[in-house]
Amino acid sequence: METLAQNISKVALDGSFTNSSSNCTIDGFKQVIYPIMYLFIFFLGAVGNSLSIYVFFQTSQRTSVNIYMQNLAISDLMFVSTLPFRASYFLLGSRWVFGDILCRIVTYTLYMNMYCSIYFLTVLSVVRFIAIVHPFKHGKVTNMKYARITCVAIWIFVLAAASPLLKKEVAGYSNPAKCLDLHPSSAHRLLMVNNFVLVVGFVLPFSTIVFCYVCAIRALLKPRAPQSKKAICHRKALLTIIITLILSLICFLPYHILRAVHLMYSSCIQASLHKALVVTLCLAAMNSCLDPFLYYFTAENFKAKIRSLCCR
Repeated sequence: METLAQNISKVALDGSFTNSSSNCTIDGFKQVIYPIMYLFIFFLGAVGNSLSIYVFFQTSQRTSVNIYMQNLAISDLMFVSTLPFRASYFLLGSRWVFGDILCRIVTYTLYMNMYCSIYFLTVLSVVRFIAIVHPFKHGKVTNMKYARITCVAIWIFVLAAASPLLKKEVAGYSNPAKCLDLHPSSAHRLLMVNNFVLVVGFVLPFSTIVFCYVCAIRALLKPRAPQSKKAICHRKALLTIIITLILSLICFLPYHILRAVHLMYSSCIQASLHKALVVTLCLAAMNSCLDPFLYYFTAENFKAKIRSLCCR
């Protein structure tokens, strides 16, 4: 039972699932993949999100969509700033040298960013969906005050929901050299919490995005009088939903499926599945450097502002 608890606790944060059998460990694989991917994501994400935040603050036309995207970019920038610490941990052979407080912050930031991103992407899809299907109600949804209240609500909810990861007994072991692992004593609670997090943090938002996509496609397929300005608005709205759906499919769906699969097994499973979970965690982290593409193609005046900066 103790071995089971240790196995379960290690999968949640660093993608590992090991026991006493040496053929179940993939430490060498993690020591190569995590540092490469984390540093790559750090450089792309730091540049892309810093530039995005700058553009959002410089844009004179403030819209609700830009407010949601600006908050998403801030969340992503907070996350990528922790990736050099994660990379160094695995480069040093899973040895943490930055102290207990920073360990908790790095652990906390991963999940805070992941679920803030999911919720902000979902809200963007809903706003764009209403612009296509219920244009007369669009004014209420795009209200600036409403957008700010929604952003604050998302931050408060996710920050509070992820706060248990700041506790010492959850964020790491008593050994100060260990980090990015859950404490074995929290394994049983982790099994129960994972189902709640899976449904509330991913299944419901992802289902909402898919619903918005299907309904938006159906609405756009209906014959109506051509209006160039409205057609452009609808095209941008549909593009937002499509990119959001693609990001969810690539970055978040594989990780949540494999995390659930690993938590349901009590014995050592194939090394290929261990490696797959490591890869999916890297894909989830990669969302933070892919979001700027969403801003470029769908944010109001973002593309024009970027081009003007390049011309300077």
